[in-house]
Amino acid sequence: MRYGGNTSCVEVRCGHDLVILDAGTGLRQLGQSVLAEFRHGPLNLTLLLSHTHWDHIQGLPFFAPIYESRCRLRILGSKGSRKSLVAALTGQMESTYFPVPFARLPSNIEIEELEDFNFSLGQMLIRAQRANHPGVTLGYRLFSPDGLICFFPDTEPRPGGDDQPMLDFVRDADVLILDSQYDRAEYRKHTGWGHGCVDDSVALALQAGVKKLILFHHDPDHADCTIDAFVTHARALVKKRKGKLKVEAAREGLTIRLGSASGP
Repeated sequence: MRYGGNTSCVEVRCGHDLVILDAGTGLRQLGQSVLAEFRHGPLNLTLLLSHTHWDHIQGLPFFAPIYESRCRLRILGSKGSRKSLVAALTGQMESTYFPVPFARLPSNIEIEELEDFNFSLGQMLIRAQRANHPGVTLGYRLFSPDGLICFFPDTEPRPGGDDQPMLDFVRDADVLILDSQYDRAEYRKHTGWGHGCVDDSVALALQAGVKKLILFHHDPDHADCTIDAFVTHARALVKKRKGKLKVEAAREGLTIRLGSASGP
C-alpha cells in the first residue's frame, strides 16, 4: 500500500516540456493531475513507450487529457512485437474491450514508430536502446540541462554488471530507474524472463558511476516489507563496495529534483 500498485508510468518535467515514460495504469492519476494543473490553454504532451506489453499501455484509454480537444499527444515507441504501434494502441480501444473507439477521441494524437534512436524533445536530448526483454522493448536516456535520467523498466542485465552496451548507455546517470523485480533466490527461478534482480542492478549502477538508483517494476506478490528489505539489501551492497550510490525503491508520488535542488 505504501509503494503503490499501479503499473509503469513516470512523469518528467524539463522547462515547459512534459514527457511521460510508459502508459501503465498510473497514467490515469497523472491525467487527473495534469488537467487540474493546466486548466486552460493548449496541452502539449509526449509519451515515450518502452514496449507494448499490456501493463505498459493499459492506462491510455483512461488518460483524461485525450478526451480534451485542446490536448496534443505525441506517442513514440518501437514497432509492436507482432503488430504496428498504431494497431497495438488502438486495438485495446475496440468495442470488445472499451466503449470509446480511438477514432472518436477529440484530442490530436500522433503515433510514431521510432526509426532514429537519437532525437530531441525541447531541451532534452534522448536516446533509445534495445532492452533484454521478450518482444521489442526499449530503454530511454534523457539528457537535460539539469541532469541525466535513464529509464529501463523491463530488462534483464547480465549478472554482475558485465554488460558493456548497458554500462555505456547508463554511465554517469543522475537517476537510473531500473527493473529490479527479484532478489537473488527469486531470480534463479526466473532467469530468462526479461526481468532483473537487485544485486545485478546495484552492480551495474556502481560500475557505471550512477548517482541514484531507483528499484523499479515491483513484483505484484511483494508486500511493502519485501521491497523495504530490497532497499536495505541494496544499500548494504553499496556500503560493502564503499560506493556513493544512493538507492530508493520507486513509489507513487515520489519526486526527484535534479540540478542544484537535487534530492527526493
